[in-house]
Amino acid sequence: TMTKSWQAPQLLLAILMVLVAFSDQYRRRTFVSVNEETAVDNFVPETLYFLNDQYNRDSKDAYSFRIIRVLQVQSQVTDHLEYHIKVEMRRTTCLKPKFSSCPPQDGEQYKQINCYFSVHVNPWAEKYKILKKECKDHTSPVATTKKDPTALSADDKQARPLP
Repeated sequence: TMTKSWQAPQLLLAILMVLVAFSDQYRRRTFVSVNEETAVDNFVPETLYFLNDQYNRDSKDAYSFRIIRVLQVQSQVTDHLEYHIKVEMRRTTCLKPKFSSCPPQDGEQYKQINCYFSVHVNPWAEKYKILKKECKDHTSPVATTKKDPTALSADDKQARPLP
């Protein structure tokens, strides 16, 4: 009988400890769900449009950039929705603010960047906030150099003289 009288308080104490641990985790917002998403999943297209538009607003380049390829999208859910997005962007032929239907630049104006964005999303209120942005120039030196007219191409058997 003595052991039974201690079992009930021990059980209550264990339940109380679990509840305290869960409430502490809730306060710290550590309940996290991380998922891989595609570029067409819920709220991703709108978020990508926002990121592209915001990048162009903040950029000092006269030409607009456009997302050419979505490399990765992860959603993280705590007390809010957060996307972690990696994209490839290229400079377009259009001056700002237009970007959505503009073809990418070639030749000397070619420029490619890869960007990572962390963005807080409230899709129901259509509110977005960029928490982190890291962009790196991935323009290859070959893409920006002029082609030597005397160089052999893969189809040429011999160099052609200049006219």
